[in-house]
Amino acid sequence: MTPVVLVGLMGSGKSTVGRLVADATGRTLVDVDVTITARTGKTVRELWEEGGEAAYRTLESEAVHEALARDDVVLAAPGGAILDPAVRAALADAFVVWLRADPAALGRRVRTGDHRPLLGPDPGADLAAMAAARDGLYEAVADLVIDTGRHDPDAAARSIVDHLDSARPD
Repeated sequence: MTPVVLVGLMGSGKSTVGRLVADATGRTLVDVDVTITARTGKTVRELWEEGGEAAYRTLESEAVHEALARDDVVLAAPGGAILDPAVRAALADAFVVWLRADPAALGRRVRTGDHRPLLGPDPGADLAAMAAARDGLYEAVADLVIDTGRHDPDAAARSIVDHLDSARPD
């Protein structure tokens, strides 16, 4: 087995689709934001407020690398993890799926809160700016691209599982 990594903007369905893929393949879901919150006892927003983006990104990178050391995982990577060149390099040995969706649709899907410190009063505009900065990076590492604006989580998960099954040697 090889790690399966779901990348994309917040709200694209990484946690939901990841759970479905993990259940269908017998792998373990690792959601980095959940992992960091469990380890620190603090919300993502609290961590950002205490140490800033750089401190949070360090925790994020460590958790991603730790998860990628296992081959039995489905990793729901934080949207910004792709900004780290070391994370992008580490993804070369994984099966990476970019869950892509229109930022305006994502803006309607997400809610601001403790776990979304990068979103302001106009999530659609914030996500559009993130997409402009990150889409090329997501595309560069992706082995498979699924539009989660057009496919529900079950269909997205089926597509991933089908690709994994077709790549398995006979």
